[in-house]
Amino acid sequence: KRCMNLSVYWVSEAVPLGAAALVPAFLYPLFGVLKSSEVAAEYCKDTTLLLMGVICLAASIEKWNLHKRIALRMVMIAGAKPGMLVLGFMCCTVFLSMWLSNTSTTAMVMPIAEAVLQQLICTGLADSHNDSETAEATEDEAGMSGSVSPMVSSQEDITCILLTKIQYLDSQYPTKRDHMICKCLSLSITYAATIGGLITITGTSTNLIFAEQFNTRYPDAKTINFGTWFIFSFPIAIIMLVLTWLWLHFLFLGCNFRETCSLSKKRKTRREMMSEKRIHEEYTKLGPISYPEVVTGVFFILMTLLWFTREPGFVPGWTSLFEKKGYRTDATVSVLLGFLLFLIPARRPFSSSSSSNDDDPLAPMINWKDFQRLMPWEIVILVGGGYALAAGCKVSGLSVWIGRQLEPMSGLPPWAVTLLACLLVSAVTEFASNPATLTVFLPILSALSETLQINPLHTLIPSTMCVSFGVMLPVGNPPNAIVFSYGHVQISDMVKAGFGVNLIGVAVVMLAITTWGVPLFNLTEFPAWAVARNVTGIL
Repeated sequence: KRCMNLSVYWVSEAVPLGAAALVPAFLYPLFGVLKSSEVAAEYCKDTTLLLMGVICLAASIEKWNLHKRIALRMVMIAGAKPGMLVLGFMCCTVFLSMWLSNTSTTAMVMPIAEAVLQQLICTGLADSHNDSETAEATEDEAGMSGSVSPMVSSQEDITCILLTKIQYLDSQYPTKRDHMICKCLSLSITYAATIGGLITITGTSTNLIFAEQFNTRYPDAKTINFGTWFIFSFPIAIIMLVLTWLWLHFLFLGCNFRETCSLSKKRKTRREMMSEKRIHEEYTKLGPISYPEVVTGVFFILMTLLWFTREPGFVPGWTSLFEKKGYRTDATVSVLLGFLLFLIPARRPFSSSSSSNDDDPLAPMINWKDFQRLMPWEIVILVGGGYALAAGCKVSGLSVWIGRQLEPMSGLPPWAVTLLACLLVSAVTEFASNPATLTVFLPILSALSETLQINPLHTLIPSTMCVSFGVMLPVGNPPNAIVFSYGHVQISDMVKAGFGVNLIGVAVVMLAITTWGVPLFNLTEFPAWAVARNVTGIL
């Protein structure tokens, strides 16, 4: 009961989530649920170090503008046609969000998109202004042949009229189609950030929460790592990316794909050419690729390769070279490479010119301020609080009790149980934060799976992914709020578009868990590691 009371703080957000995550630290010891030292140990886990290492790399990417170079290059390849422009921004956002947080990615990409949109709007306003001047000139010429022509008496009157027209035009988009393009591009970025966050364990905090809670509850299950998660989630992201793009295109741009997606230069309008010019100018400002960007890119590739080859499953990984097994995790790789970024100088060896603005020739790739600026300490405490809450549910027997209350669902097939769980969490997460929702539901769904003799991964993985689909309201997640703050979209637009994206996400996740997820995680059997946990819980 006391553990259930804690979940109220998480879902209601009566206090900041970071503060709510500290409640178990004093409440559990006071009520005799867990010792203070045991609760404290829950606040720093392996995934905490994994996140810290990734943030080091993210700090280097942002400091040396590698993210901007990647984004602009991908958009340049896609072109300035509205449909291809949206697809280009979505692709680069998905890629960046795989490695950076969804919030950071959205905050990085939106200014670039806004610059392109403003160029589109300004060009449209100029066209509208020129058209109105041409029309007035025609009317004046026609009036000259009549009896009386309306003349402007002074230069002040001319200035007043022009300012009035400009203010009127500035208060609106040039055309309704331009407004629709702005809506489509803005919403596509927040949806793409959500999709990209699904692909990797470090892509979003909810993936980290799931990985740590699953490995803590089922220590004998050696199934969840960077490689297996990527193999399962990458096809989901690709399918969702295509379907989401098609949905947004249909909703805001219509069905004329030949007009909006043509790569032919003959079909480009003046505004599209101006937008391309603006993108090229932004890319030119970055200059040639620098030494720190190369180092960051090498570290990025190296970290990914080491994650994939640690324990790939089908062949022995590099951890088999060590005598003691089980000592090295994905966090080992990320922290090691993150630490090296504090040591490697940002200036090219044996080079007389410096690539950085710092006069110190030995200045490292990143310093502590760079790391501190990006490190989401609230998320660290929030994730730790989730682990503490799960530990309290386990010790108090709350998880087992909830599982027994859900025994009437035993007549449902596994896919139906999973579908109900996905729909429930995707609905709740529209009004509560993603980490809070998942933290509350993970112990419940674990107990439910054990009670119904379903492989826990069959319900936990889809629910973890669907908890990220809070895309219908600005309060659903921070990327939504960032996009909404730019003023191109209204809540009604987010609800309409987000509802479709939500349905697409749930459908694709259900497709994945019932097809390629079955052989990947052996979902047809109730595993021995879950049987052992179930027996322990009952005892």
